[in-house]
Amino acid sequence: MPSTEILIAFFLATGIFAYMPGPAMLYAAAQTMARGKRAGWFAALGIHIGGYVHVFAAAFGLAVLFQAVPILYTGLKFGGAAYLIWLGFKMFRARAPMSTGAIEVSAKSPKRAFWESVTVEVLNPKTAIFFLAFLPQFVDPNAGLAIWAQLLILGTIVNMMFSSADILCVLLAGRVAGLLSRSGSAGRLTQRLGGSVLVALGLNIALNRQ
Repeated sequence: MPSTEILIAFFLATGIFAYMPGPAMLYAAAQTMARGKRAGWFAALGIHIGGYVHVFAAAFGLAVLFQAVPILYTGLKFGGAAYLIWLGFKMFRARAPMSTGAIEVSAKSPKRAFWESVTVEVLNPKTAIFFLAFLPQFVDPNAGLAIWAQLLILGTIVNMMFSSADILCVLLAGRVAGLLSRSGSAGRLTQRLGGSVLVALGLNIALNRQ
């Protein structure tokens, strides 16, 4: 497995991304408010299951590409570092809590909410890009564990941490919706702190890692 330093950076960055307000969190909260907690649980479960499609695609697809064209590993690593820096600056400069757009939820059964959530997550290109850009930053090619196995383990951890944030939204949908709808000094401070950490991680990856 990767070194302790890499794993610490991985969990720190994952935690920031997982608990930063995003479409999945808002969707789970909206389903809960519209149809109750049962629909919210099914929505969160659907998002979690759909996330594994991207995890497996990143793990096995990237492993094959890295073995066939090693230079792609370096290129993707630096591309991902730039991605982290860009997200950090975007978060730091935001004047209000980041908006993900309006979410409309019609009356649906919990089962339908589940399958719709799976479909939405699987077809979300931003999720695919995130896994492809994020996971390779924390893989150690010299570790005893195969690259595909490292990607699979790290991807599973990411998916579980993201789902923990969705579950929190289901439990506290009313409060979370209220917090997301306001633009206060605490929210701006959190954005700037999180943005600074992401920029620092991206620079560290680009400048200090082979």
